[in-house]
Amino acid sequence: MTIKKLGCLVFCLIAFTAGVKAQTDTVLSLKDAVEIALKNNYHILLSKNNSTVAQNNVTIGNAGFLPQVNGDLTATRSIQNTKQTRSDGSVNNISGAKNSSTSYGPSLNWTIFNGFGMFANYDELKQLNKLGELQTRDTIQNTLASVISTYYNLINLNEGLKALQGAIAISRIQLRYASDKFQVGRASKLDVLNAQVNLNTDTANYLNQVQQFKSAKIQMNQLLVRNLQTDFAVGDTIIVDDKLVLGEILSKAENQNPAILSAQINKRISEINLKQVKAGRYPQVALNSGYTIGHSQTPAGFTLSQNTRGFNYGLTASINIFNGFNQNRLERNAKIGIDNANINFKQVTLDVQAQISNLYVSYLSGLDLMKLGQSNVEVAKRNLDISLEKYKLGNITPLEIREAQRNYLDAQSKFFTAQYQSKSAEIMLKEITGSINIQ
Repeated sequence: MTIKKLGCLVFCLIAFTAGVKAQTDTVLSLKDAVEIALKNNYHILLSKNNSTVAQNNVTIGNAGFLPQVNGDLTATRSIQNTKQTRSDGSVNNISGAKNSSTSYGPSLNWTIFNGFGMFANYDELKQLNKLGELQTRDTIQNTLASVISTYYNLINLNEGLKALQGAIAISRIQLRYASDKFQVGRASKLDVLNAQVNLNTDTANYLNQVQQFKSAKIQMNQLLVRNLQTDFAVGDTIIVDDKLVLGEILSKAENQNPAILSAQINKRISEINLKQVKAGRYPQVALNSGYTIGHSQTPAGFTLSQNTRGFNYGLTASINIFNGFNQNRLERNAKIGIDNANINFKQVTLDVQAQISNLYVSYLSGLDLMKLGQSNVEVAKRNLDISLEKYKLGNITPLEIREAQRNYLDAQSKFFTAQYQSKSAEIMLKEITGSINIQ
């Protein structure tokens, strides 16, 4: 590739980037991104619907406290041939006798005692409602964490694009210097070719970064549930909260972490399950009542037709005397369920604490690397500026200027990586404690 063609390629690339930038004047702020996600995200909408279902289920009727009233209707018809032999010896033959019977009316059945099982059922419904609300909050926090992390990743990638644009500009300067020196006989053709290779490499790195940036945009649009090709710009600042304290995070997690709170609720549900099982040892007492209206016709009987109506009521009681030792088995299993829930709670708590500790190490490491990286960027930039001047004067070789350029890019990359590392760890720590905000 000639220098002229290479220059045209780089010019077109920069022009394309400028055009893209001009088309993305609409800056998507982090606050707007969060608001859109809270409104549109499918995971949040599904979780809210599930939570509403759990809330709707918390009724005394669903727990079994209220009576059940049904409207009953029974109608039967028959056609019979009847031969009757009476006590006086006479015989009566009836062919095609049409019999009918109709009864209807309301009936009530009300379980007034079932070994306190209905109270346990109501407690379980309330705990399931709490679990649903907690899962909704957890889904919201997870979505917010994904949106915020993706947003800052876009800023990180965008800063990388700026750095690579700077690298391309420097490589173009280096190519121009090499070409000028070659024209006057102060440099060899090899120097020009090396400069071209460097520019090609920087251009390829830039294009790869553009691809990653576009992929991150698609991911953001997916989280916001909008057209995946929607173009937008992001901010240019990542501010890391450097005030996080490990002890405070661990303390918050005990009271706010969704996994720990869910494990606590499941412990309570397993205890309620034992009460439900033990209810089988008590009598089951139910009231039943109804009002029935009936009408029957029996041509072959002594009474041709009959009409009845009236109120009926009664009491039913039953107790489990023996059911093949299943009651004992169910109670033993329920107790094991409680033990498992306690073990699971301890395991979840330990896992969360370990996750927090690892993230905190990453968080502190990122903060330290940020401080060091900022200093390295400044030093590498001064070194690159000096090297460019020396190269222009012919005091250093192309390899030395390339090394200075590589050091500067490496310093920028490490600084951006450390910055994003700390921010990501911060976001995850706040997600674990259910305290994410967009400040």
